Amino acid sequence: MDPYRARRGLRAGGTVLNLARPRPRKAGGSPRTSFRRGNLRPLDRLRSIKAKLGVLVIASVFVSTLLIILGLRAEVRFRYMLVFTSLACLAVTLVLAHGMTSPLREMTAAARAMARGDYSRRVRATSRDEVGQLATAFNRMAADLEAVDRHRRELVANVSHELRTPISALHAVLENMVDGVQKPDPDTLGLALTQTARLGRLVSQLLDLSRLDSGAVPLHAREFAVQPFLSALATETGAAALGSDVRFRVDVSPPELTALADPERLHQVVTNLVANACRHSPSGGTVSLYARRDEGPGSLRLEVQDEGPGIPHGERGRVFERFTRGGESSSADGGTGLGLAIARWAVDLHGGDISVAESSHGCRIRVLLPGDSA
Repeated sequence: MDPYRARRGLRAGGTVLNLARPRPRKAGGSPRTSFRRGNLRPLDRLRSIKAKLGVLVIASVFVSTLLIILGLRAEVRFRYMLVFTSLACLAVTLVLAHGMTSPLREMTAAARAMARGDYSRRVRATSRDEVGQLATAFNRMAADLEAVDRHRRELVANVSHELRTPISALHAVLENMVDGVQKPDPDTLGLALTQTARLGRLVSQLLDLSRLDSGAVPLHAREFAVQPFLSALATETGAAALGSDVRFRVDVSPPELTALADPERLHQVVTNLVANACRHSPSGGTVSLYARRDEGPGSLRLEVQDEGPGIPHGERGRVFERFTRGGESSSADGGTGLGLAIARWAVDLHGGDISVAESSHGCRIRVLLPGDSA
């Protein structure tokens, strides 16, 4: 996904308005390069390749002139002097040019390593000229590719685990019914239905991820009542929640509050937030949904509060990144680490903002949607 996201306001019907500053890039930052004297090559301090070529020419001319003067004083024959001068100029050129082209050779070797699947190779980017800038950009690209490859491996591992668990449980239930060990009573069928619902959620997340990567998702904003929307969603999500004993509380003020947004995308946001809150809530805990008017007509401030352990300050900036799975409960219950990333994507489509708000207990996720900002 493009890391630069435009913040946008909406009119009814999905018209995009008010392009504003993009979201800064968070992942795949460039590796820092230290300019230690011991690591510098000849001419590394020069900031232009033109200056280096000029130094190369001047050095060759200086060596040639010096050898010619010495040869004339020593009365060396001209043909010998020409040979010695040519060899000396060639040696000086090779020494200086070797340092200038060394990053290019390293980039070639690193590119070949990347073609074999090794993204850990880096180029020693000590030069400050155009070649050094290219080496720095190459290292940044290598780091990004390494992160993408690592995320791909994590996704395959997570999805494999997520698929294996419900499929194994569903297979066991159906096999027991076929063998006559269990009767197809409501409890048994309910267990099978729970596993198929879990598979459905995983497929839905993967489809959302593909839409997220494509970046071509239409937004159909319309005005709707928030109270019935959240109440129905809480009932629906609670029936399929990981912890069925978690209670839900919906607080909408004023009760007739309306919002201008895409109901389907907002459904994605709240579903992922509520599922995440249920996963981290203790047995018998309460998940609260608060909705208020934010600034501007059709705007919405939505908060989801749980009674779990909360999110440490140092990890709050990472929870909305892909494949981030926090806490032991996430590992135990599975989860692909995509839910909050998909929620952020859907909020960004509205030109809104999602963040971890301060809370005295548990975790509180705040969503701000601008509505009609015109």
